[in-house]
Amino acid sequence: RDIEDLGWGLVNLFHRAAAKKHGLVDRLTDDIRLLLAEQDGSEISTANLEDKIELAKKVEESAGSFEVMRDVAAAHYIRETGKSWVPSSGNRISLGVTAGIVDGHAFLRARRERALNANTAQGTPVVFAGGRLTFATDDEMKTFADNLLATLNKVRAHVGDMYLVHGGDMKGIERLAASWADQNGIQQVRFGLDRKLGDRAGFRRNEQMLSLKPRFVIAFQGNGVTERLVIEAKARNIRVVDRRGPLGVAPASLNAGRRQQSS
Repeated sequence: RDIEDLGWGLVNLFHRAAAKKHGLVDRLTDDIRLLLAEQDGSEISTANLEDKIELAKKVEESAGSFEVMRDVAAAHYIRETGKSWVPSSGNRISLGVTAGIVDGHAFLRARRERALNANTAQGTPVVFAGGRLTFATDDEMKTFADNLLATLNKVRAHVGDMYLVHGGDMKGIERLAASWADQNGIQQVRFGLDRKLGDRAGFRRNEQMLSLKPRFVIAFQGNGVTERLVIEAKARNIRVVDRRGPLGVAPASLNAGRRQQSS
């Protein structure tokens, strides 16, 4: 547990350093907008604008370096702990840096585009849902994990451009799915609970995830919110990969129905 905490803290140091740099770039961006509005064509105003743009580019490059270090540290973290590194708040994205910014307007436009692309998942959404489970033995836990990973790999074989949508519960089985996605280079979209909604929060999250029109909903054992997600997905003709049976297999009733169809 100590190693896990120390590892998380190390990754978080790089993450916070990158966030601090991006905050500075945001402030410099405001300065650039102001200088653009005040441009009078004089040599002094042009030089001030160029200096501010150059500084913003250097700070953004520095932020990108911290993001690279964070991502490398996060990869080591998942190898050592088997858990995906997730920040305590906010997103884990990398804006990157575009070279050859020629003027203030281009700088502002490029930064907006990078921020938009970094916050937009590309591909086909697949929703994953499940709760916090306990197991009687280590063998049962391993069997469940094997079944979960096999299910994810099977879905990925059908949806090569998938990105994984989940609730981000790092104390439940969504942690395993997030780790699988990290290890396979698959983008993730995390819908956290809006605590202000109280008991309604989980159902609101269901609505948000299904609004993406996912190709599949992968459902493992969970609570009533998971059950409602399955019901709503079927009502919208979204295919459900139902693994709510014992140790992450299809429910007995579903298997029985398949046997009857084949007989």
